[in-house]
Amino acid sequence: MQKNKGITIQRHIVEQERLFPQATGDFTGLLWDLSIAAKIISREVNKAGLAEILGLTGEVNIHGEAVKKLDVFANERICKSMEHGGHLCIMASEENDDVITIPEEFPRGKYVLMFDPLDGSSNIDANVSVGTIFSVYRRKTTGKEATIEDCLRKGTEQIAAGYIVYGSSTMMVYTTGQGVYGFTLDPSIGEFLLSHENIKIAAKGRTYSINEGNTHTWDEGTRRYIRYLKESDPSTGRPYSLRYIGSLVADFHRNLLYGGIFLYPADYKDPKKPKPKLRLLYEANPLAFIVEQAGGMASTGEERIMDIQASDLHQKVPLIIGSREDVLAYEKYFEQE
Repeated sequence: MQKNKGITIQRHIVEQERLFPQATGDFTGLLWDLSIAAKIISREVNKAGLAEILGLTGEVNIHGEAVKKLDVFANERICKSMEHGGHLCIMASEENDDVITIPEEFPRGKYVLMFDPLDGSSNIDANVSVGTIFSVYRRKTTGKEATIEDCLRKGTEQIAAGYIVYGSSTMMVYTTGQGVYGFTLDPSIGEFLLSHENIKIAAKGRTYSINEGNTHTWDEGTRRYIRYLKESDPSTGRPYSLRYIGSLVADFHRNLLYGGIFLYPADYKDPKKPKPKLRLLYEANPLAFIVEQAGGMASTGEERIMDIQASDLHQKVPLIIGSREDVLAYEKYFEQE
């Protein structure tokens, strides 16, 4: 058992901050507020079937998706938890068309928060794991109020990223660029305790995660790569096993711990206008930062995810993410397309 297991997330955040002598404590407060929001969302997810918070609101979000009641609750909970602390200057959510400004009555801080409040919520009625994804940037502009420019950033500018997976237990995984750490919520004391220290993803996995029901919409390079994974060749660890939950956080979390590759290629039904699905700012960038800190890789098939300059709050990209050797192998097949 690792000697640091069992320490609280608050203590861990403080100890990480001590690595930076110039730190003021604002960043510690930001992450602490996020952990509080995660506990509240976890409570609601766990009792969702009893609290009549499942199902649809009747509304549609910016992406044309039916809005779940839990999506709305999680979005509002994060906003309320984060707006008052004086740590943030602006926020942006996958559920909101535009940026979220800090109310006038609250002080402004120097950080920007981007988040997907409840990824995978279409599965919640079936009791499948869902999650919250977030990333943090430093403010870029110098005016009185932060602007959308503070949100439209490259992933390389992130100073922290993480996710909370709500499953058989609730776990918060995050990085500040000093490795990846996982904390499991102990419901008996209401604290996130360190359970996974300095997480490293295997250089090569034995599993792949992709929705094979979309085979007809894939580019030929992706089809050939998946066929390659299914071929029997014990010397190269094939065939790979398919492990697909349909919840990005849950699929990514499993591959992070055990090795493997998650793929969500663009839709090529119209080869001239490929349509990616996942959001750069709310999903791809945060998970890319985490996986790279763990020794893995995140790519569109053509370029590193974190090198992409965001041009729109809801910009979408293909996402190939996981064990480094597996992602590199995919890129070779994609290049041949």
